[in-house]
Amino acid sequence: MKIVLAYSGGLDTSVILAWLKDNYDAEIIAFCANIGQEEELRGLEAKAKKTGASKCYIVDLEEEFARDFIFPMLQAGAVYESQYFLGTSIARPLIAKGMIAVARQEKAQALAHGATGKGNDQVRFELTAAALAPELQVIVPWRDARFRDQFPGRQEMIDYCAAKKINVQASAKKPYSMDRNLLHISYEAGVLEDPWLDASNPRQWRDCFNTLSVFPEDAPDKPEFVTLDFEKGNCVAVNGKPLSPLGVMKTLNKLGGKHGVGRVDLVENRYVGMKSRGVYETPGGAILHFAHRQMETLTMDREVMHLRDSLIPRYGELVYYGYWFSPERLALQALVTESQRNVTGTVRVKLYKGNIMVAGRKSPVSLYNPAIATMEADPTQAYNQDDATGFIRLNALRLKVAAQVHGKKNRKR
Repeated sequence: MKIVLAYSGGLDTSVILAWLKDNYDAEIIAFCANIGQEEELRGLEAKAKKTGASKCYIVDLEEEFARDFIFPMLQAGAVYESQYFLGTSIARPLIAKGMIAVARQEKAQALAHGATGKGNDQVRFELTAAALAPELQVIVPWRDARFRDQFPGRQEMIDYCAAKKINVQASAKKPYSMDRNLLHISYEAGVLEDPWLDASNPRQWRDCFNTLSVFPEDAPDKPEFVTLDFEKGNCVAVNGKPLSPLGVMKTLNKLGGKHGVGRVDLVENRYVGMKSRGVYETPGGAILHFAHRQMETLTMDREVMHLRDSLIPRYGELVYYGYWFSPERLALQALVTESQRNVTGTVRVKLYKGNIMVAGRKSPVSLYNPAIATMEADPTQAYNQDDATGFIRLNALRLKVAAQVHGKKNRKR
């Protein structure tokens, strides 16, 4: 039997790799998708093999991640529960897709992952597997009583790694989990399970929670202006320099990180039913999300915008819950793509101590007409203010009728 394990080299997957080796009569093949972990990938192959893997695939998926996952999601304006930029959520279907490709290449019979039975990632991995490779078995140690009995907490996992001489970043002094990719880095568990803990205090946490961005207090005292060029809803250039989606993400991560933007601390509703607390850094994604919206305000038809906006919560849920490859997400994406047809132009933003502010926008297909919108005399005569009288009367008709019928009751409210 061959098992392809989603492997990061962190505490959980290091323990799981060794545990699978100890408990299954199988060859363990480690898989890691390079989606922007940077220095976390150093020495990963040697570490995986030392821990028990027969092979370790590290597949560069950064460009695909930016082009085919992050950018379509940003076109949709997707956030989850109005705060979370979905950095972990959007990465999981791509990782699972990459695992499946390796499993087929290696003729493996099973996939394995380190997501817990309490989290969202288990759903994301397994729904992707169901959609793309239903023939593959999925092994989940965290849903195996033997594994949970052996590792009731993170300290037992840290002790296990120490006994097996597996080097991991987690320690008793830093007992929280991190997940990094091109879009963000997340921190959860351990000390963060107390929602009253203030993770925004640089004096207390200067060595933590600042991997991709500085604390706003540590950002430069001078603001920086950045221009973003959009074509059909996608950013194609930063400060006038044409860039690929990957280039855009890397450039904006540096600029945003320098100024401490995109930092989010939230309590979110997990798909499995519980609430969880997480701290996130999403510098480039926050700038893109903000600038994209500014471009839409200038170029997007009102009713198209309102229709698309009404679908943002649904789209965000589909990504968060793991339905990236579902027919409903693909159908929504077709609507999003159509809505972005004319979202073209340039946005200028100002970055300053954790803030993103609009400093201008322009477009060759702008729907904003200053001649019509002006408070001065309309030189085009396109808008007759007298027309508003009938417009208001027609819209007020149902309110007047209701007032005549229910007037006394309504006045008592």
